[in-house]
Amino acid sequence: MGKGLFVTGTGTDTGKTYIAALMVKKLYEAGYHAGYYKAALSGAASIEESDAGYVKRIAGISQPDDTLLSYLYESAVSPHLASRLEGNPVDIEKVKRDYLRVREEYDYVTVEGSGGIVCPIRWDEGQKILLEDIIKLLGLSAVIAADAGLGSINAAVLTAEYIKSRNIGIKGVILNRYHGGTMQEDNAEMIEKLTGVPVLAKVEEGGRELDIAPETLACCYGS
Repeated sequence: MGKGLFVTGTGTDTGKTYIAALMVKKLYEAGYHAGYYKAALSGAASIEESDAGYVKRIAGISQPDDTLLSYLYESAVSPHLASRLEGNPVDIEKVKRDYLRVREEYDYVTVEGSGGIVCPIRWDEGQKILLEDIIKLLGLSAVIAADAGLGSINAAVLTAEYIKSRNIGIKGVILNRYHGGTMQEDNAEMIEKLTGVPVLAKVEEGGRELDIAPETLACCYGS
């Protein structure tokens, strides 16, 4: 049975899918048996056109499409609303089964969330599921993908504090669209000081690699 790590973002446009793809790519190219999973994805007509398909292409993995995610919605809205509009609500037990199936096949599974950490996955009379419920169900710790620019301190700290308040472990922060300079260097330093977790990597705009040793990244994954 493999190990997993959850990737969440400080918002909907922080490059969470991009970061997840680079994480899988880093491990795969270093010889680790790396896989990917996402519970619910909205805003795509097919797996190939979706975030999951993007991760598969960028990472260069050959994982079967039908194992990449459990629920795909065409409506480009939050999963709880998309599932209501399309009449296909998320079954949390199916999510668990599908994730465990991927973990049986791959040693290191990167699990991507939907939107930011406070994202409703299902919200109806039958069941109320938030993203945090899935993280807890799968027994995962999280990595936070954050934009490196103006506002990143506030966004990263608030996200980290919310995660901690739910008794979910945090392995670190990965900064996207990083180009250095006084402000961004200070952002990284302040995020570490205020959250108490490390900035694991800094990714340049359009970068194709994480500046982290694959062994260090692999150590973030847990059972």
